[in-house]
Formats: sequence, C-alpha cells, structure tokens
Amino acid sequence: MNLQELRYLVAIAEHRHFGRAAEACNVSQPTLSSQIRKLEDELGVTLLERTNKRVDMTPVGRQILSHAKQALSHAGQMEAVARASRDPLIGPLRLGVIPTLAPYLMPLILKPLKQGYPGMTIELWEDQTRSLIEGLRNHRLDAALLATETDAPEITEIVLFEEPLLAALPPNHRLAEAKTADPEALNEELLVLSDGHCLANQALAACGGAKQGLGHGGHSHPRTALQGSMQAATLETLVNLVAAGYGATLIPALAAESLSHRGIALLPLTHATSRTIRLASRPGFPRPQALRAIEKVIRKAVSFSRSPN
Repeated sequence: MNLQELRYLVAIAEHRHFGRAAEACNVSQPTLSSQIRKLEDELGVTLLERTNKRVDMTPVGRQILSHAKQALSHAGQMEAVARASRDPLIGPLRLGVIPTLAPYLMPLILKPLKQGYPGMTIELWEDQTRSLIEGLRNHRLDAALLATETDAPEITEIVLFEEPLLAALPPNHRLAEAKTADPEALNEELLVLSDGHCLANQALAACGGAKQGLGHGGHSHPRTALQGSMQAATLETLVNLVAAGYGATLIPALAAESLSHRGIALLPLTHATSRTIRLASRPGFPRPQALRAIEKVIRKAVSFSRSPN
C-alpha cells in the first residue's frame, strides 16, 4: 500500500467514474484500475462496486476511504513541515477570506505580496465565516481573514486593523446631506445581508436591534433585503437596493470606494462603529513567517485617513 494508491481511491470516490478519476490524476484508466485492484488485493476486501455507468463505494470501502483521506492529510502536513524548514516563504498558502472583505482588501495586497514574496503563492478561498473556520480545523486552509472572533481554542488570531462601518443611504434620504448618521435612526429601514454573513449581525448590533422578523442568532431584525421577498448575498446587491430607495444599510469602509459610484450617500456614524479584521490560523501551522508576511503587507496597505466621500 502506498500514498499514490490512496490518492487514486480518493479520486474515484470523488468522481464516481474511472475515466474522470484517471483524468484528474493524470494517468491512464488502465493504470488507475490496476492500482485499485492491487490495493484491494493487499487489503483483502472489495472497495468498489463497479457498474457500466458509475462506481460506488462498498461499506468497507467508505470506512477505508476515511482513513485514506486522513493519511493523505498527514502526509501533506509532513511535506509542509519539510518545505517550511527549507524556506517558509516559498510555496502555496491557502488563504480564506470572507465575502465582505475579499473584493476590497485583496486588490490592495495581492500585488505587494507577489512583489515582496515572489516565491509564495496565495490560493484564495472566499466563503462565509463558519466554512472558513471549518476549513482551518480540517487543514483545507492554512489561514483565514475574518471579521469576528472564532471562540475556538484550536485556532489562533492576530488582530490586523479596525475597519469603520459607514451608513449607506439613498440619495434622497432625509439624512443624505448630513455630516454624520445616527445608526439607531436607521433601525426601521435597515437592510442586511442574508444569513451567514457576519456583517449582518454587526450592522444589527450597531443599529440597536430591530422590530420585525426573527433572524441571525436569535436577533430580531427588520429586513434581510426587502422583508424576506428576496435575499442579498453580496454587498453589491445590497447597495443597489439602497440606491433604488428600498432602505439603508451599513457597509465596511474598504468597500466605500468601490461602491460609492452606485448613486448612494455615504456617511460616517455618529457613534464610531467598526469591525475587527483578524488573521486566523492554527497554533501548529509550520510557516509562521508566511503569516507574518501577510500581516506586514496588510498593515501597510490599509489606511482610513481619507474621507469616505
């Protein structure tokens, strides 16, 4: 039994087809088939149920598949430790980023990262907080940029910066010409992102809760984009709704420059409100120098000294 045979088994389990699995592994179908047969002979059990149309795992095959995935994960960790001992700033780094941060922060840091650390490749994974934390736990990700605390002892966090939240209002809003906006005055007309986005909870908290409907984490809130008739999954959609006069929302400062042209008014809040951006990873991650490189580039790139307008 060897790691390559286990990789072939995992590929077949994923693709449920010998031809597609062979193509994904860059080998011929006969080679893959013979290696799986060899693995079955070595183990003395049948791992796959073969038909003309598809391939399924046998019950014992599913059990062995779980161990195969763990073995490959551990082997990958050993390879990462070896690479880190040679040069921790060379090689891929799997970085997760929440959707309300990725489109606005990554353009600021990807080029400086490539210039300053040409040997390090960022493999970007954009997803909601819960999925990113799970990715860290199961080693699919090396690090993640989050806007909430993980409250997980197996994950470490570095605070990078405080990102102010701004009020986004329709151009004809009663507060559009004001210098600041009281977030609690926006309570009844507040639009927030759909469930799973941490920015929704942060906006609700800044505006003092709400009175209609039940949503995120037991908090009542007014409208998850148009009182449930639709749900906004992105800031761009949410801002378009605001521009059309359906309500108001709060957006993070890094998004202000990209979204201000949508025909909205952006105002700082009367009570300074921000979200904390953190770099999360695992305590035993073998390339802390790579994390420090990302931290350094982000701190240099992010500044809120300019006016949101």
